[in-house]
Amino acid sequence: MCGQSKLTSGDYGGPSGGDGSMAGDRLREWVRADFGVDLSSVELTRLGADETAELWHGAGPDGARFAVKLSGGAAPAGLALSAHLAARGVAGVVGPAPARDGRLYSVREGLRLSIVPWLSDHGALDSPVSAAQWTAYGALLAAVHATEVTGALAEMLPREDHSHDRIAAVVRAVDNDVAGRMAGSAGDSEVAGRMAGSAGAADAADPLARALAELWRGTAGSVAALLAQADCLGRELRARPDAAMVICHGDPHLGNLLLGAGQQVWLIDWDDAVLAPPERDLMFAIGGVLAFAPVSREQQAWFFDGYGPAEPDPDRLAYYRCVRALDDLGSWAAAVLDLGGHSQPERANALAIVRGMLSPTGLVTLALSSPRDLGLYQA
Repeated sequence: MCGQSKLTSGDYGGPSGGDGSMAGDRLREWVRADFGVDLSSVELTRLGADETAELWHGAGPDGARFAVKLSGGAAPAGLALSAHLAARGVAGVVGPAPARDGRLYSVREGLRLSIVPWLSDHGALDSPVSAAQWTAYGALLAAVHATEVTGALAEMLPREDHSHDRIAAVVRAVDNDVAGRMAGSAGDSEVAGRMAGSAGAADAADPLARALAELWRGTAGSVAALLAQADCLGRELRARPDAAMVICHGDPHLGNLLLGAGQQVWLIDWDDAVLAPPERDLMFAIGGVLAFAPVSREQQAWFFDGYGPAEPDPDRLAYYRCVRALDDLGSWAAAVLDLGGHSQPERANALAIVRGMLSPTGLVTLALSSPRDLGLYQA
């Protein structure tokens, strides 16, 4: 989240057991005024990787719990879509509570404020996912993909065009930054002074930035191959008019899956919702995208028990995997190089993620291998 409107623990002293901070008090007042919901406590969570949003855990005096989100990033189409899906009975999707004026969110200091029930304390990344829950996850995505969306909501949702210029630009900017840092550390102060972002001669020797630069330089061939493959696949797919567009969550990895009792699962965070071919979502179940949480063949089989018969297009899967790898790689690498905008622990964590992505089992390696070569599915 950017600008002076950001409610952070640094600005307001942080949650003190929930409602002891100024930020918490203000948030409770906003929720009461805008949604008619009284919260006895709110606590800022560390959940999610969206830097344009904050997620708070709120509790009411009657024991009811809510997820309270302040967002300055994605368009509100995801809120409208989750409400649409919930209204049509898609199990595992919960829509936002309406504000007093009937909208799905309110606006406070330029940020969108929304609330939904707090569904579970158990995420699929932190708890074992049973075979039944994998099957329920597949059935949930199948129901999402089968739901029709028309009219104003369809106009609100972005539409897949198989282009990735913005993402590629971030990766190329990191590549230029790394080149500048390496040149600067070798004594070229003129080059060091021109380095991108927050870089300069003074921070060229920062140990985390230096480690990222050396790691990046050692795998430069893989990064270049990833960019080239994404560009090639994107051109081919733009020339093909055969794509069946469906509602896609856009980011249904295990970090956005909550677990309940029995077969119960919920899919949360619809900010990246898009009209796209189903492969946009299916890649998260075919091998996965997280180096520390790969999807096994057995788990994939359980997923498709719920999803139903499917013949994913290998070119689309490969394209989406390449773009996801580039997006994650560029954003986490940029965080490592951002000395002024991220703390040392945050930058160290970002470096660990980049290292994992570039490892032999990481997403970059996975993206450069065809799904059939990996034996991840059989069409």
